[in-house]
Amino acid sequence: MTENILIERPADYVGLIRLNRPKQLNALNQATFDELHAALIEFAADDTVRVVILTGNEKAFAAGSDITEMQDKSAVDMLDYGEHRMQQWDYLRTYPKPLIAAVSGWCLGGGNELAMACDMIVASETAKFGQPEISLAIMPGAGGTQRLARAVGKMLAMEMVLAGRVLSAYEAESYGLVNKVVPLELYLEKAIELGQKVATQAPVATRLAKEAILKAFELALDDGLVFERRSFYTLFSTEDKQEGFSAYLAKRPPTWKGQ
Repeated sequence: MTENILIERPADYVGLIRLNRPKQLNALNQATFDELHAALIEFAADDTVRVVILTGNEKAFAAGSDITEMQDKSAVDMLDYGEHRMQQWDYLRTYPKPLIAAVSGWCLGGGNELAMACDMIVASETAKFGQPEISLAIMPGAGGTQRLARAVGKMLAMEMVLAGRVLSAYEAESYGLVNKVVPLELYLEKAIELGQKVATQAPVATRLAKEAILKAFELALDDGLVFERRSFYTLFSTEDKQEGFSAYLAKRPPTWKGQ
């Protein structure tokens, strides 16, 4: 049983986790993050799920972390509170299956960090992205400086973090923060369609390709190319590779085993 999230199966091979604290604009308290973490672990172990979608509601994906939990904490308190949460953030960073964020409304602070931790973002035309922590005399602490700078560049990241600039959905698309912007009534549908498209691909190849792309942000080019090459060669040992080639030559749809 969960109190702060809803878990759905909207399509074959697609799992969906919906943040469900509407009165708090889906602010990320620890209980919500614990439930989210547990649901992600469950989907990771489920072979009938190949892609996971994270979403909120039309008004907010997540309007940030729950400030009430941190209001009275000292630096020492945050070491315990923060380390537990950071282990959960690190799990997101290494999640084995593709993650798609379906974002509408406010996507701020920890909510923006959660969306950026995903592999792709589909946004409604009402979505707004920002890192407003500076107004509370703190700063992003779960990737908001690092992922944002990689996504939109140094200058804009500085303005968003230091001056609190909030991007509209179309601005976020133009700067490369999101994949696509769609009408409000279609944002979740389009995210599910994208998830279905990814889910039709061979699972092992999808996982290794995701890992290789992420390594591009962590490794020097030469090291990244070595990682890519090894993963490429590895896929030639899978049953799915043989099925993919055979299906292509026979002009039939492939049947993946995930092996």
